[in-house]
Amino acid sequence: MITLHDLPAINASLNATSCVFLVTGYVLIRARRIAQHRACMLAALTTSALFLICYVVYHAQVGSVRFPRYGFVRPVYFTILITHVTLAVTVLPLAIVTAARGLRGDYVRHRRIARWTFPIWVYVSVTGVLVYVLLYQPTWLF
Repeated sequence: MITLHDLPAINASLNATSCVFLVTGYVLIRARRIAQHRACMLAALTTSALFLICYVVYHAQVGSVRFPRYGFVRPVYFTILITHVTLAVTVLPLAIVTAARGLRGDYVRHRRIARWTFPIWVYVSVTGVLVYVLLYQPTWLF
């Protein structure tokens, strides 16, 4: 049974999975494998949506979690966190518009916005995992 305590690890796993789908989708579109690209990108969108649901549920119950560490890792953590949160807010509408344009077949406009959406989305996914590791697994690093 999944408990509230499990949600941060699930969120990190969803972020990592989304990143794998994103990079795989990018490789597939470069190889002109459009159907497989579409499937990967929809899977990335789905895993990101599941992340958002789990994130909201967790933080609605727990609130914000204080970063307990000091020293050089503290400014590193907050730099990653601030950029992560700022770009996460940005990537949500970008991902929706990018997906909608691709699904409608508006490929010129899809490609134009995907050039921005893809690197931002990958960054948000990777830094989401880093935030988890730094906040919930402090013994893994440093």
